[in-house]
Amino acid sequence: MIVVGLTGGIGSGKTTVANFFKDLGVPVYFADEEAKKLMHTSKEIKQQLIAAFGKETFTNGNLNRSYLASIVFNDSSKLQKLNSIVHPEVAKHFLSWVQKQQAPYVIQENAILYENNTASNFDVIITVTSPIGEKIDRVVKRDGTTKKEVLARMNKQWDDEEKIALSDFVINNTNLKATRKQVLRIHKKLLSLSD
Repeated sequence: MIVVGLTGGIGSGKTTVANFFKDLGVPVYFADEEAKKLMHTSKEIKQQLIAAFGKETFTNGNLNRSYLASIVFNDSSKLQKLNSIVHPEVAKHFLSWVQKQQAPYVIQENAILYENNTASNFDVIITVTSPIGEKIDRVVKRDGTTKKEVLARMNKQWDDEEKIALSDFVINNTNLKATRKQVLRIHKKLLSLSD
């Protein structure tokens, strides 16, 4: 089984692309979603987050995302601390998930695959790109945030050129019809590689 990493900067359309693969019957693991679930369900993660960021990290047993985001997106050492708590647990969870799959290949959708030094865990890497203006517009609309906040988050990620240089495939996500065609082409290629 081929293990594929699907990455791209914030607002590039990774989730849309991942869902196109899912529509083709490919098992897709959404790292960010799973990380959020684990932050709610793992006692170990909860204890470590409270120890690192204070009791306000959880309100009524629920993760206080805006509180945590306000801390980590303004301080790279705090973001590193958060990642060091959550990412090892996500990696373990992903490995056990992979073992349950029966498919020629599986995908992990992960925005910070290069930034968290996990690229070597994948056999193939696909990077999704979009023009910066489109990325900003998508995130502002999706998250109800400001352009300034989006740019602050973008600055914590590698730029597209760095990711593209290390990727096996690149999907330019500007037109959904064209994006779907690119997904289908890569899907066929991955199926042939897994034979």
